Amino acid sequence: MSDGARLKIVQVGEQVLRGRARNLSPEEIRGEPIQQLIAMMRDTMRDAPGVGLAAPQIGLGLRLAVIEDAPEYVSSLPENIRIERERSPVPFHAIANPELSIIGTETADFFEGCLSLSGFVAAVPRARRVNVKCLNESGEEVEIDAQGWYARILQHEIDHLNGYVYIDRMYTRSFMTSEHYSRYWGGMPVKQALLALGGRPD
Repeated sequence: MSDGARLKIVQVGEQVLRGRARNLSPEEIRGEPIQQLIAMMRDTMRDAPGVGLAAPQIGLGLRLAVIEDAPEYVSSLPENIRIERERSPVPFHAIANPELSIIGTETADFFEGCLSLSGFVAAVPRARRVNVKCLNESGEEVEIDAQGWYARILQHEIDHLNGYVYIDRMYTRSFMTSEHYSRYWGGMPVKQALLALGGRPD
């Protein structure tokens, strides 16, 4: 994808990131404008690179997001981190008008970044398992059961559609630059990092 075709990703402070996005009809989703938008969002996400991108992040208040956790992203991680995060490849797909339900009571703490908070990360508690009912990129009704890292991605992107970003849910003492995370904290288990940071309340 050329730099000229890349969609602009808006940063925190833009009003569109703080409102509830509107639903799309199946007819809209199947129409050429939204199909083109999905393709452009996919290419922008891959170019960033990222594992998810919601329409509000490109300035559009639509309940639409694209998700892909590419095999090369997963395979580049040490095995112990893949296991800890319950992270496996997720093929490209789009979700529209998602309705999320939490499954069970288990939660997990991990560091997250966001393309709309460029250069920063923080530890965020999320539900370990979720169910999402939505429309896919063809405007068809689908139901997704996800756990681990995929469940985290879904929660992160659906938050964007409801006007939330991860800093609304983070452990505030864990907020840091991506550079410092990589340098000091990324190589240790999350529980150990949070203990050292004093970032997780008891």
